[in-house]
Amino acid sequence: MWISDPIYPVFRTRHLQRLIEKGLDEAVQFDEDCPTRLAEAIRYSLLAPGKRIRPYFVLLACALCGGDPSNAVPAACAVEMIHTYSLVHDDLPAIDNDDLRRGRSTCHKQFDEPTAILVGDALIPLAFETLGKLSSPALTGICSVELARAAGASALVGGQMDDVANEKNHNSNSDSASIELLERIHLRKTGALIRVSLRLGAIIAGASNRRVAALDDYGKNFGLAFQITDDLIDVQGNTNTAGKQVKKDAELNKWTYPSLLGIEKSEAEAKRYVNEAINALSIFENDYPEKEILTKAAQNLIGRSK
Repeated sequence: MWISDPIYPVFRTRHLQRLIEKGLDEAVQFDEDCPTRLAEAIRYSLLAPGKRIRPYFVLLACALCGGDPSNAVPAACAVEMIHTYSLVHDDLPAIDNDDLRRGRSTCHKQFDEPTAILVGDALIPLAFETLGKLSSPALTGICSVELARAAGASALVGGQMDDVANEKNHNSNSDSASIELLERIHLRKTGALIRVSLRLGAIIAGASNRRVAALDDYGKNFGLAFQITDDLIDVQGNTNTAGKQVKKDAELNKWTYPSLLGIEKSEAEAKRYVNEAINALSIFENDYPEKEILTKAAQNLIGRSK
C-alpha cells in the first residue's frame, strides 16, 4: 500500500483504499455488448496493483478541504482511468515498447496490440462517464473540463508528444534549453494528472480558490520531484523492485534529468521540488491528518525504489 499506515490512521487508509478499489471494480462491470476480450483487458490494466497516487490525492485533497472523500470517488476513478490509458498506450511498441508494467506483462503483451489500443480508447470515455456520477450536473461539468484540459493536447498528450519527438533530437539544444524543455515535458506528461487530482478533490469539497491554488502548487512540485526520482530509478534501480523495465531511457535516447545533470544534481533538484511542495501546504491547518500524509508523501519520494 502506497500510503504508510504509521503516518495515516490505519482505519482511514484502508477506508480510502476500499473506496477506490470498489469504485474502479464497479466501473468496469460491463454489459453483454462489451466484447469479453476487451472487458478482460480493461480490467487487467485498470485493476492491476499500483500505487494509486492520483486517486488517493483526489480523496486526500477533498478531505483536507473539509469534504467527504466518498463524494469524490467518481473523480478519483476517472483520473485513474485516464492515467491507465496513458500507460497502456505509452507501453506500445510505437512509443516505449515496454514488456512490464506494475510487475506484470503490459497490456499489449498479455493480449495484443489492437486490443491494447482499444483498451485506451475505451478508458477515455469511461472516465467522463464515471464523472457523471458526481453529486450534480454542474459539478460534473466543472470536473469534466478540468480533467479534459489536463489530459489534452496542451497537457498530458502534448507532453508525451514532446517526449517522443525529443528522443531523436536530445543533442540539438544547449544544456540550459534542454533542461527548460525537459521541465515543460514533465509538467505536462507527469504533472498534469497529479495536479488535476488535487484540484478535483478540492473543487468537490467546495474549497476556496486559494486552497485550490495551494494544492495545485503542491501537485506541480510533487510531479516534478516524482519524475526526477522516476528517472533515477531507471538509472539506479532494478526491474524486480520497480515493477517495470529499467535502463530503458538510455536505450530510447531519452532526455532525463540524470542524462543532462548527472545523479548528484538530479537528486538535489528532486529535494528542492519536494521542499517546494511541502511549503505549498503551509496554508492548511496542522491538525488535519491529510496535511501530514501529503507532506510525508513528498518526503518519501527521495530515495524511493519503485
